[in-house]
Amino acid sequence: MKASPIAYFNSNNGTGMFAYGEFASIELSKGIDQVQAFIDEHKGNYLIGCVSYDVKNEIFDLQSMNNDAINFPSLLFWKPLVVYSITEKGIHQVQGNRSKEAEVTLAEFLAKEQEKCVPLGSVFQATISKDEYLEKINKIQEQIQYGNSYEVNFCQTFLAENCAIEDPEQLYFKLNAITKAPFSVYLSWNEFNVLCGSPERYIQKKGNQLRSQPIKGTAPRHTNEQLDKELINTLQTSSKERAENTMIVDLVRNDLARIAQKDSVEVTEFCGVHSFATVHQLISTVTCELKENTTFTDCLKATFPMGSMTGAPKLRTMEIIEELENFQRGLYSGSIGYIAPNGDFDFNVVIRSLLYNQTLKTASLSVGGAITIQSNPEEEYEECLVKIQRIMDGLNE
Repeated sequence: MKASPIAYFNSNNGTGMFAYGEFASIELSKGIDQVQAFIDEHKGNYLIGCVSYDVKNEIFDLQSMNNDAINFPSLLFWKPLVVYSITEKGIHQVQGNRSKEAEVTLAEFLAKEQEKCVPLGSVFQATISKDEYLEKINKIQEQIQYGNSYEVNFCQTFLAENCAIEDPEQLYFKLNAITKAPFSVYLSWNEFNVLCGSPERYIQKKGNQLRSQPIKGTAPRHTNEQLDKELINTLQTSSKERAENTMIVDLVRNDLARIAQKDSVEVTEFCGVHSFATVHQLISTVTCELKENTTFTDCLKATFPMGSMTGAPKLRTMEIIEELENFQRGLYSGSIGYIAPNGDFDFNVVIRSLLYNQTLKTASLSVGGAITIQSNPEEEYEECLVKIQRIMDGLNE
């Protein structure tokens, strides 16, 4: 008997949402229009959704031939049996009938945050060497010089094979203690576990407003307060980091314009520094007022994959990515989120995340960075390690 699915959305500010069980679901390798039909059928309920990066193949008529070590579904949406809203005032059931099983599951899950987690005990191995990584960055910069792209988000993956994660829920809280990110998610579905410590929002709908908050620009944290402030200032004033962010902001503006009311696209924050547990990031916010009767999948078709995980221009850059990366990203650099009963929704960008297939006993941690003509390949490699090393080390402490 398979375990009931769980989704836990954790804002790390005392608020969140916990979903338990499956009333109805749709799991597809492709079929965006079928997803919208499912959403329409279950209108007025909370729905959980996962959109893998390779949904780009359907939207842009592309294909992916690289290895997929995790095999997470491309499109997965389900209506939970029970949903709880978590606030500083308490936990309230907001969907489904009262269930002793759900209540016990929730209590046991939340209690694991206080438990001591044993080290993962698995070593993550890079699937490309440093020399191969540097060579690929040089090839990307050649493509930029040819005029085929302005910016390429190039990613690599680290795999742990023959990996037995005894308690993925407990391990999630260990990851969350490291990242303390606002778009953190734990998800369990069949043989899959997703431990997500994402700092980035993909898209959020509130009423008629759509908001996207791309991240581009990274600096490490420092334990010394003065040195940490200096790192913030260096990030804030870096022409390279700001240029990366600017290119993606322009792409997001163009994406939103396809579904926006005329003249409603706005950049409400540009290159703001946001500090997280392990890194400082440059984040911009782009908003628009949606055209009447714009659906969730209309938004998806217009904006996915998110520009921060592709680069610009989007189509040609994704082709370059497919040529040079050696793995299918799957859910990594895709999105997990939820649709509320009133039709509002909030979806993150799946980064800083451990993806696990229990059947294959394989876990992956992937990381990437924006490559421009100004990029120094050695520094880009080091930036990847800044983003991922603390997580890899922390899970094994």
